[in-house]
Amino acid sequence: MKTLTGELPHDTDVVVVGGGNAGFSAAHAAADRGRRVVLLERAPQELAGGNSYYTAGATRIVHEGLDDLLDFVEPDERHARTTVPPYSAAEYRADLAKVTGDRNDPRMTELLARDSSATIRWLAGKGVRYRLMYERQAYEREDGGFLFWGGLHVGNVDGGIGLITDHTRIAEAEGVDIRYGHRVTGFLGDGPVSGVRYETEDGTSGELRAESVIVTAGGFEANATMREEYLGTGWANAKVRGTPYNTGELLLAALDLGAARGGDWSTCHSVAWDAFAAHNESNRELTNRLTRGGYPLGIVVNADGGRFVDEGADFRNYTYAKYGRDILRQPGSIAFQIFDATTRPLLRAEEYDMPGVSVVRADSLDELARGIDVDPAKLVATVKEFNESIEDGPFDPTVKDGKRAAVTPPKSNWSAAIDRAPFYAYPVTCGVTFTFGGLKGDDDGRVLREDGSVVTGLFAAGEALGGLFSGNYAGGSGLAAGMVFGRRAGSVA
Repeated sequence: MKTLTGELPHDTDVVVVGGGNAGFSAAHAAADRGRRVVLLERAPQELAGGNSYYTAGATRIVHEGLDDLLDFVEPDERHARTTVPPYSAAEYRADLAKVTGDRNDPRMTELLARDSSATIRWLAGKGVRYRLMYERQAYEREDGGFLFWGGLHVGNVDGGIGLITDHTRIAEAEGVDIRYGHRVTGFLGDGPVSGVRYETEDGTSGELRAESVIVTAGGFEANATMREEYLGTGWANAKVRGTPYNTGELLLAALDLGAARGGDWSTCHSVAWDAFAAHNESNRELTNRLTRGGYPLGIVVNADGGRFVDEGADFRNYTYAKYGRDILRQPGSIAFQIFDATTRPLLRAEEYDMPGVSVVRADSLDELARGIDVDPAKLVATVKEFNESIEDGPFDPTVKDGKRAAVTPPKSNWSAAIDRAPFYAYPVTCGVTFTFGGLKGDDDGRVLREDGSVVTGLFAAGEALGGLFSGNYAGGSGLAAGMVFGRRAGSVA
């Protein structure tokens, strides 16, 4: 991977601010049109990639089933034994409406669903590598076949690390001028925007003039002060899952220009996250492996030994991004995922066999409770009540099996008795991924004012473009939105 050195030009056609999936998608689209593109990345090269680097690479797209994916996913001998249910645009729209409580922008949702398939093929044609996500989105059945679930089937080869590696290689071949360690401090002009001001790692400041500026520098999730202000009391305690450089200053700078807020500034994407692992923030080595997404197969208790969420309300893809918030509200902002010898083997190895994973293993529930400093009598009572309330029926993690536990709160699916030693407890806290509020844009990401007029020369994409998400999130829709709206902005900037 090369690093461009030398003096930055004084002007260009398009400046892209932020080197994640959305930023590179915008850069590719602008380069396709013969535009001169400079991409300014705040992080040094060894820490670049934005939040995209830390993801598993899962990308939610519309498709018609396995045969419709084989033209761009990597070959795999398991394909012959695999069932991938189709995922329609109508399902995509319905899923985003469901998880957000109809607070998603309908037009943005329509564009995302409509463009997702063509856009992923556009990137694949450039050399971004994709595969079916067996280890995350499918279970092997008794007949040796695989069934995918949850509307999310495709991901990047080598996850987010592979995604950024591919994007960077492609952009360099396109002639995109990538500059690392360049922090954009503001915009030139007060509308129209005519470029950016920046500072380099060595303290040098400068200006870069451009016809268009595309902001893809993320939200404010890495800014504890802004989290407390916009998300609420206690959010400073959340662990930052991804890049430490998404601190929201450019969102505020755009608002100062008269830009309108887009989406929900009061909520965010937050997950169950390893509470005690060493270096459990912005970990470039383990990235997404610190997530703990196996809770639908067990129960989750707080420090008082009580359950507080419906672990089986839906597939993990539709609940994991809101349960971090619920954990943050518990005593000490901590909880424990509980499994036994029956359910533990079903957990994803990439997460639950992670090097340095936080876990307590015990041969009895009493011993397990003492190991996590929970009152043994309370934990035993919680598990007993749960076990005794489980309704009859087959247990099948590949479908919403309706195997319910009639407790408060209920567990709506995948209820299996926790009664076979050894027992396992995984301590989790709240890991914040990205904030849902951003700038308001039109179909192509042109930033808008409250009166609907355009802030000329200013675009937004990725997590900087608000409107799609509120309160919750459908897994894989973030990377999909980044590539779709990044491409749309780069195609007109």
